[in-house]
Amino acid sequence: MSAIRRLSRQGVSVWLDDLGRDRLTSGDLARLVGDGVCGVTTNPSIFAAAVSKGTAYAPQLATLAGIPPEQALHALMVEDVRNACDVLRGAFEASGSVDGRVSLEVDPRLSFDTEATIAAARRIWGDVDRPNVMVKIPATQAGLPAITETLASGISVNVTLIFGIDRYLEVQSAWLAGLEAARASGHDLASIGSVASFFVSRIDTAVDTQLDALAASQSLGDDQHRVLRGRAALANARNAYRRYRQLLADPRWLALESVGAQPQRPLWASTSAKDPSFAPTRYVDELVAPQTVNTMPSATLDAVATSLSGWPVAIGLTAADADSDASLFAELAGVGIGYEQVVNDLEEAGVAAFIAAWNSLLQLVEVAQKAGPD
Repeated sequence: MSAIRRLSRQGVSVWLDDLGRDRLTSGDLARLVGDGVCGVTTNPSIFAAAVSKGTAYAPQLATLAGIPPEQALHALMVEDVRNACDVLRGAFEASGSVDGRVSLEVDPRLSFDTEATIAAARRIWGDVDRPNVMVKIPATQAGLPAITETLASGISVNVTLIFGIDRYLEVQSAWLAGLEAARASGHDLASIGSVASFFVSRIDTAVDTQLDALAASQSLGDDQHRVLRGRAALANARNAYRRYRQLLADPRWLALESVGAQPQRPLWASTSAKDPSFAPTRYVDELVAPQTVNTMPSATLDAVATSLSGWPVAIGLTAADADSDASLFAELAGVGIGYEQVVNDLEEAGVAAFIAAWNSLLQLVEVAQKAGPD
C-alpha cells in the first residue's frame, strides 16, 4: 500500500499544492491521482512558477495576443484548472463530492473588496464550469462576507490564508451563514464543498525568527530557546482542530448536516518544512487526524511517498495536550512574542505576497503575449 493511501486510511485527504500545464500534458497529475492524491490547490505563486518555465503556455498565449493581460491570465488558469478537474472527476464522484476538488484563487488584489471578490468568484465558477472546482477566497475581514455570499450561491469555497484562531471562528460563522442561506434558496447542500485552509509552517518561521533574535541578543536563555522553538505551528494547528471538533456539535451545523451538508474540513496548508533542521514531513506526521486535508508541494509529497511511517492518528487532543499548548503561547507572550501580533502580521504579509506574485504573473503573461509564438 502506498504511503499516501496509508495516510488516507487515517482520515487525511492528500492534495497536491501545485499545478502547471506540463504536469497535465505529461500525465504526471493522473499518475499522482492513481497513487492516491485526491485534490489540487493552486495560488498565484504556483502559476507564476509554472508560466515562467518552458514553453507549455506559448500556443495558448499566441491565441490570446491583443487582449488585456488580466483576461489572458484568467484564460490560462481556467484551462489548467478545468483540465485538472477532469483528471480528478473520478475521485470526486467516488468520494461523494468530498474530494477530487481543484482550487483556483480570486485575484488577490481584491482581498479588501467584498463585492469584487463575490463577482470574481462567480466568474471563476461559471468559466471553469466543473462541479469539482473550488474558489479560493482569502480570510480577510472583507473576505468573510464574500465567503458567505459565494456559498449562498451554491459555489464551493476554499477559505485561504487563515492563521489565527479568532479569524478561524469567524470563518466558521461565515461558512454556516452561507450554507443556511443556500438551503433557504433551495440549493443542494450535499454538492457545496468547503475547506478552511490553515497555514502551518509560516507560524514557526515567524515565531522562531523572533526567538532566535532574542537568543542572539542574550535576552533569552539557551534552555528556554530550545524548549520554545519549533512548537508554535503545531500547537496552533491543534487548537484549530479542537475548534473544528467543537463545531461538529454545534446545533447550527447539526441542522445543516441533517439535510446533507458537508463539514468544512480543516486543510493544512504551508506544510513544507522551511527550517532545514526539521524533518521534511514534520507538518504531515504531527497533524494526522480524521476529516482533515493536507495539501503538499511536490518536495513534501515526495518525502511522504518514501516515508515508512504507519501514520497513526498523531494530533494531540487530550486535556493535557490542550494545557501544554496554552502554556506554550503564555510562555511566548512572556518573552514578548504576542500571538495576535504574529497572526495579524502573517495575514498581512500573506496577502501582500500573493498580490506581488499576481503582478509578476501578469508581467510574464504580457511579455509572452508581445513576444508571440516561438
